[in-house]
Amino acid sequence: MSLHLQPVPIATGSNDAESRLVFADGFLVAVLVHLSDDHEEDAGKWFLEAGFGRVDDQSQPKFVDLTEAQAWIQRRLA
Repeated sequence: MSLHLQPVPIATGSNDAESRLVFADGFLVAVLVHLSDDHEEDAGKWFLEAGFGRVDDQSQPKFVDLTEAQAWIQRRLA
């Protein structure tokens, strides 16, 4: 399975504007948002704003970096 991350600004209504659309084999499977300094101890982490299909997770996980997020997504899709 091949993941492709596409940078795109996102209107969250906060300072969290940097995001990535995550595609698996051409299908949109997730939207990840980079958390701003407003999030104190979580600043700089990536947040699962939306997951689709098997990537949907109501606990809305946070990841240290995009590598960790991609590994988590790949495990969910395996």
